[in-house]
Amino acid sequence: MKLMVIPNSINGIKDSLDYVDAFLIGIKDLSVNMNFTVSIDELGSILDIIGNKELFISINKNLSNDDIEIVKDIMIKLNEYKVKGLFYYDVGILNIYNSIEVSYDLVWASEHAATNCDTINYWNSFGVKYCMVSSDITIKDVYEIRNKTSCKLIVPIFGYVSMFNSKRHIVKNYLDYFNLNDSFKINYMEKEGEVYPIIDNKLGTTVYTNYILNGIIEYNNLKNNGIDYLLFNGFNIDSNKFIDVLKKVKDINSDNVLECYEYINSLFDNTSTGFLYQDTIVKVKKDEK
Repeated sequence: MKLMVIPNSINGIKDSLDYVDAFLIGIKDLSVNMNFTVSIDELGSILDIIGNKELFISINKNLSNDDIEIVKDIMIKLNEYKVKGLFYYDVGILNIYNSIEVSYDLVWASEHAATNCDTINYWNSFGVKYCMVSSDITIKDVYEIRNKTSCKLIVPIFGYVSMFNSKRHIVKNYLDYFNLNDSFKINYMEKEGEVYPIIDNKLGTTVYTNYILNGIIEYNNLKNNGIDYLLFNGFNIDSNKFIDVLKKVKDINSDNVLECYEYINSLFDNTSTGFLYQDTIVKVKKDEK
């Protein structure tokens, strides 16, 4: 089982080199939920830094017609680099992929849809070799998927989790309406006593969970069940603490997994196991009127 990281910067890549096996970065203006994006021409310098580590690229925005030729050109250019796989959301990526000759694999990364083996196997039948499993399902569901698909699975295990993306500029519209100035890259929304990070940029708005997912308690079980990659997201996390997490996980074994899990919890005041042990439910509120 390999460790994959979404870094925050080039320095983040350099600092984590000794502890991970793969990196996931985005292509500028074509990626959402990515902390670090580059142009296609900058990939060469990234590969020089990571050496023999694996590099995955994300082009996971919802494409428009104007994006198609740009994306196709980038996908062709990716052949010039040592890229392991391409994360995608829009099915248009798959159509382009199957119309050109490429040397890398596709990763289906529809965050809230990869919840069952049937859909994963469906896309696998079109040549998709990897899938990033949704964070909305239980660990029991993850293991069931593992037993029923040959697709390589990437499981998010640590970090803030994207709740939803929208092309609407929720924060910007609010600021404009009230004639407010704001230069912050990350804003925060408070609701019912919980605080949620929000990013509003050129591509729209992303809202993240109020908690940092810490599923490290399942590390050995994930490994024993044949999960291919664990995904660590550095978004909105102190860089020194993030590296500390990676160091701990790198040295994990059957005897110290609980100690590692509890140590990571001690670093932050808002960790959670998310939906790993909690079935998704819908609660209907009473009409307060």
